[in-house]
Formats: sequence, structure tokens, C-alpha cells
Amino acid sequence: SSSSSSSSSSSSSLCAGLKSPFAGGVASGEFSGVKIRTSNSKRSVVTMVIPFSRGSAWEQPPPDLASYLYKNRIVYLGMSLVPSVTELILAEFLYLQYEDDGKPIYLYINSTGTTKGGEKLGYETEAFAVYDIMRYVKPPIFTLCVGNAWGEAALLLAAGSKGNRSALPSSTIMIKQPIARFQGQATDIELMRKEVSNVKDELVKLYAEHMGKSREEIEADIRRPKYFSPAEAVEYGIIDKVLYNERGSEDRGVVSNLKKAQLL
Repeated sequence: SSSSSSSSSSSSSLCAGLKSPFAGGVASGEFSGVKIRTSNSKRSVVTMVIPFSRGSAWEQPPPDLASYLYKNRIVYLGMSLVPSVTELILAEFLYLQYEDDGKPIYLYINSTGTTKGGEKLGYETEAFAVYDIMRYVKPPIFTLCVGNAWGEAALLLAAGSKGNRSALPSSTIMIKQPIARFQGQATDIELMRKEVSNVKDELVKLYAEHMGKSREEIEADIRRPKYFSPAEAVEYGIIDKVLYNERGSEDRGVVSNLKKAQLL
């Protein structure tokens, strides 16, 4: 009896000196270099952090694609300009300025603006918000069209730093006037008509400012959607240069051009 009680007390004192891996309702450990963490709640969750090698060093965990883009100061507009996309773009510009207001920001554009397939998805004010933040932040903004830059997206392309507005050879660029469909009572329709007219005037003013055209020329050209090849966009003043594929017969490599333009 005394021996059993002494062994019991010794084992309890021994256990008291050990830190339980389940303290706080959480178990943790390491197995073959893999850290494992489990929760003792009703629904146990196992989170595994797997190290990966880069060169001779081991790091964890690998960053996602968005982190790599942030690291290289790239903002990618690959969707139509809807509110959720606009909020993300604005946050990215502000963050990159906060991180370093002396280094350029690279805006890659593949967007149909606020419409897609004739359907209106967003409002022109979304584009104005992005445009205003581009003018507000201190870093120079280098723009590159990598697919389509239609409507309001073409304005953002043209709003980049002069001399650093580019497009790849197969890109398509288009400028147009706002699209609006009204319904409701007569008073509401009249108010909306005035607002669309104001938006059109603002677009015409900004197109003219960044493309080096008169307002009359822009108004005449956007009566119907006007499409440009990259070479035509250079001539019109939307962009400054076309970046050609390095496999072409001429010695105008896209990689070397991107590096010269500081887009790589």
C-alpha cells in the first residue's frame, strides 16, 4: 500500500514537471520536419506547415501568387471594373506607396472596362476612382496592356507615366462613350441622363488630356466604339511603345524590352 502510494506520488510529481503537449486544448509536435498542430475542440483541425527549399536555405511556408506580385510591385487588372475589383486595386496602390514611394508601380491590364459582351457590369465612377488614385500616389506608374484594354480600361492604360505606357503585339485597345440603360419615372430618367452626360464629358476630357487630342476629335471618335491595334494606339497617343516577341525576325525581344521599360 505504502509502495503503491509512493510510486503514485512520484509519478504525479514527475508528470507535474513535464509540460503537456495538450495544454490549453491544443496539441502540437513535429514529425519528419513537418510541424503538426491540432485543436481539441469538437471539430479537430490539423494545420500542416511544410518547409520548402530555395537554394541552400529552408523556408516556410511558400508565398502565394498575390504575394509574389506584391513583392515585384505588380498590380494586375484582369477583370471588368466592378466595385470589388476597384477596392482591391485601390488598396494595392496605397499599400505599395506606403511600402516605398520611390519605386515604380507596374499596372498590367487585361480588362473590358465596366462592360462585357454588351452587358454593363459596373459604373464609370469605378474607373474614375482608380484613375484618381493613380494620380494621387507618388510612385510613377508603368502601364502594360497584355490582352484587352477597352473603354475605361483604355483610359487607365493611357494614364500611366509618359514614356512607359506599353502593349504587347496581340493586344486590342478600344475607346467608347458610356453605356446607360434607364428605367423608372420621368424625373429619375432625366436625372440619370444628366449624370451620364457629365460622365461622358469627364471621359472625353481625360481621353483628350492623356492622348494629346482635342475634345472635338475624341467626341467624334467615340460616337461608335473605336478599336486600335497596338501600332495604331501608339500613333493615336494611347500608348508610347509596343513590346515585340523575342522570337520575331527582328531583334526586338519582348524580354529585353520589358527589362528596358523596367516591367521585369
